[in-house]
Amino acid sequence: MRHKPCLTADEVAEIAAACRAAANYLGIPVTIVISDDGGHLLRLERLDARASTLEPAIGKAHTAALARNLTSALAERVQTMPGLLTLGLTPIGGGVPLMMGGDCVGAIGVSGGTPQQDEEIATAGARLVSKFMPQ
Repeated sequence: MRHKPCLTADEVAEIAAACRAAANYLGIPVTIVISDDGGHLLRLERLDARASTLEPAIGKAHTAALARNLTSALAERVQTMPGLLTLGLTPIGGGVPLMMGGDCVGAIGVSGGTPQQDEEIATAGARLVSKFMPQ
């Protein structure tokens, strides 16, 4: 039987805190979503962001988890493969998978800034995953 890592509640809280700090540093009110490897919600934080940021943040986390890729990379692929839009994905920058070794353990979706700002905020949280890897 294969065993794979998964995030603890404390690790999810640390990741969210790093994203929050990056959003505060940039002065951008965003919604931050952290999902498990199946794209299911583990944590949602709305930092004085518009209500319209909720669904995109959820969609970005879901998409990054399922695709095991940055949503910005999918946004580029949609240009040549518009059929991807029919799969229910959110190919807009701001979704970052959380990879531990070769395993996806979750994803972060951020919405409220530009796609580049959202990705920068999500990446701030994703950087912590290597800290959680077993030694």
